[in-house]
Amino acid sequence: MRIALRPARALPLLCTMLILGCSGLFHSTAHPEQTYYLRPPAAAAGEGAPGAARGAPGAPPGVAASLRVGHPLADPGLDSSHIMLVQADHRMNFYAGSRWPAPAADVIEALAVDTLRASGGWRSVEDSTSPFPSDYLLQVAVRRFEADYTAGGAVPEVHVTLDCIIGRREGRDVVATFVASGAALATANRLSEVVSAFEQAMGAALGVLSEQAQQAVRAAERAAQNEDGPTHPVGRQSQ
Repeated sequence: MRIALRPARALPLLCTMLILGCSGLFHSTAHPEQTYYLRPPAAAAGEGAPGAARGAPGAPPGVAASLRVGHPLADPGLDSSHIMLVQADHRMNFYAGSRWPAPAADVIEALAVDTLRASGGWRSVEDSTSPFPSDYLLQVAVRRFEADYTAGGAVPEVHVTLDCIIGRREGRDVVATFVASGAALATANRLSEVVSAFEQAMGAALGVLSEQAQQAVRAAERAAQNEDGPTHPVGRQSQ
């Protein structure tokens, strides 16, 4: 008696149809997520290569010291790769379908390192992962990094606020604390314009950070030199 093999022959065709049918379940019509990045102030302004500011007329003298930028600490809700916004009813939200290339703390660390290096005011500037020792440590806390809609206007105002502490690596002595902040109003309620406002606000904050850090270390170096300077004996007056 001959056994029919038709069901066995139809099995591969049935499996193929099932696979094709299931693949349709994974098809999405959603737009792909867009990634936005921010440039450091020197690059955003179209300046030359890093270090071009070293010999700029009127630029303050640099310091013969090395600086390490610690990994920033972000306030709750800000340590994310989402582009954050705050609405009028104090709700924190983010722009859908868009993100930074990394969490905000990573983005700000990279921008701070690039800005400080481009200033030409340091012997070297290292990030938090560098294996090389440094003379000073800069620790940043991110207090604000969002587009603010609470004023009720048609466009948001971007705020960047960085709390900064700078100290000596040896002894962990605090040299100075300061706040670096910047704000910029978006020219339109479009994401590209909001990102441009983020870049402007961040550039302003990093400009303050760079200037204040150099001033603090310059003053600390002068104070250390005065303490270590030779003492001159007082001569005896002639009678």
